[in-house]
Amino acid sequence: MIAALLRLELRRTRLLVGWLLLLVVAYSAILAIVYPAIRANAANLDLSMKAYPKDFMAAFGMEASLSDPGVYYTADIGILLWPVVAAIAGIALATRPTAVDTERGWIETPMSGHLSRVAYALVSVVVQALTLAVLSVATVGAFVGVGALVGANLNAGPFALAAFAAWLFGCAIASVAMLIGVATLNRGVAAGITAGGLIVMYVFRIVGTVQPDLGWLANLSAFRYLYPTHIIDMGTLPWDEVLGFAVLTIAAWGIAVALFRQRDLVA
Repeated sequence: MIAALLRLELRRTRLLVGWLLLLVVAYSAILAIVYPAIRANAANLDLSMKAYPKDFMAAFGMEASLSDPGVYYTADIGILLWPVVAAIAGIALATRPTAVDTERGWIETPMSGHLSRVAYALVSVVVQALTLAVLSVATVGAFVGVGALVGANLNAGPFALAAFAAWLFGCAIASVAMLIGVATLNRGVAAGITAGGLIVMYVFRIVGTVQPDLGWLANLSAFRYLYPTHIIDMGTLPWDEVLGFAVLTIAAWGIAVALFRQRDLVA
């Protein structure tokens, strides 16, 4: 029964994942193709960037030269493309098996069999984690792979760590969305709160970086942590931040599953 439900959920995910895969692969590949030209003209680009306040540029990931692979990846993918993709996938997948299926009344079908609510919710968690893993690997893999074809000579090791960090960041989004979805049984509310929170935290990071006296706002932002530039340039993971995100994700998913087990599913 669990295997059948897992296959069903994966089939229901195909269209969304297909379009997102097309987006991330195409976008990352284009950026990889452009990167050698960016690196070749680094001196001119760095000179033009000096016309803007340093803190302002850092707020959008350009804290050093764009010829630096970590800076280039972070500015164009790490804090621009990936959070949007992770939010779309995470919110859609985390709220569908609980909130959406409850609203539509379809949830009565799997619940009428011998499948427990815990197993039903855990299948959703597995699908979320697998989907975000595929998307994060595809995003980074397309950038590094195409970069190798055009002579960008990117070090795959640090980028693999960046892919793991991106996956964990996406899982944190999905777990929170699932928890809110189970609590409200309403995808619109869950999506609004999750997406709104991400937007607020993104603004906090910008304001906290541009205005040093408001730097404490940046510390409240999820975008402040698991920062791709540092991971790629240093070739190591910030294990304290990894642990923090892992605890948050496991706790949110765990509470969501426990709450779903006792939740009144009458929409």
